[in-house]
Amino acid sequence: MEIKTVSLIGLGALGVLFGQQISKCIGGNLKIIADGERVKRYRNEGVYCNGARCAFDYVTPEEKCPPADLILIAVKFNGLSDAVAAIANHVGTETIILSLLNGISSEEIISRVYGRDRVLPCVAYGMDAVKTGSSLTYQNAGNLSFGDFEPGVVSEKVKTVGRFFTKAGIAHEISEDTRKKQWSKFMLNAGINQVTAVYLCDYAGVQREGLVRDLMIAAMREVAALAEKEHILLTQQDIDYWLKIMDSLNPLGKTSMQQDAEARRFSEVEMLGGTVLALGEKHGLPTPVNRLLYDKLKATESTY
Repeated sequence: MEIKTVSLIGLGALGVLFGQQISKCIGGNLKIIADGERVKRYRNEGVYCNGARCAFDYVTPEEKCPPADLILIAVKFNGLSDAVAAIANHVGTETIILSLLNGISSEEIISRVYGRDRVLPCVAYGMDAVKTGSSLTYQNAGNLSFGDFEPGVVSEKVKTVGRFFTKAGIAHEISEDTRKKQWSKFMLNAGINQVTAVYLCDYAGVQREGLVRDLMIAAMREVAALAEKEHILLTQQDIDYWLKIMDSLNPLGKTSMQQDAEARRFSEVEMLGGTVLALGEKHGLPTPVNRLLYDKLKATESTY
């Protein structure tokens, strides 16, 4: 199989970043799925990536079209259910679906509707994209790590996606233990996204020693303890790995949750802190740092 057509839903930071790279590779064979009002706005105002207007081809969920070879879901977690319904006309028997969402649950949600055999677990990391209005800027495009649900397996579907990403110039790696990768990224996001949203600090705030960095690391360690209860081994080495990546990012870059907080948008705090707290209760483990960050974020969002 060769991937020739791609559909993408969600033009946040990741959607624009990877959509632009794919568009340059396959042109109009990339379809951006959006509701009618968004399509009208995108066409009138344009969508920009590092100053260049993206030449995207837009379709609404209701439009009939041939199934896509690959679908990328890049919405926020609170928009996932709507996105799963919106991609229906793009899903065929051979379609491969990748979720670019943070967290550890989106693949299962998608699989309940379209089947686990169509979905490949994926982790996006290392990008420092900032989206303001319809304009995205970034220095580091980051990386996509993906693979099969079954550890130690590299299926033909995974190899097919890898070949396409190579063709499109998208940095990626094929993982033989994507579940651990997802938990590892979840650990990072529970720390960095929540602290930067609470303290409204750019990456610079977690790159220097001090309270914010300490809280981030403490929140990550709480997730590592929970991961062990879920039969996923995360160690200090995994935390050090993410700290090295974070320290390499543009100090002026911002996490998605910080951008949400600054724009007074509801964030993915339930997917991150909420999930940590629920797992803490499940396993009888204390999660005081994540509780602190979660409560602060929920209190702020209650004023919106």
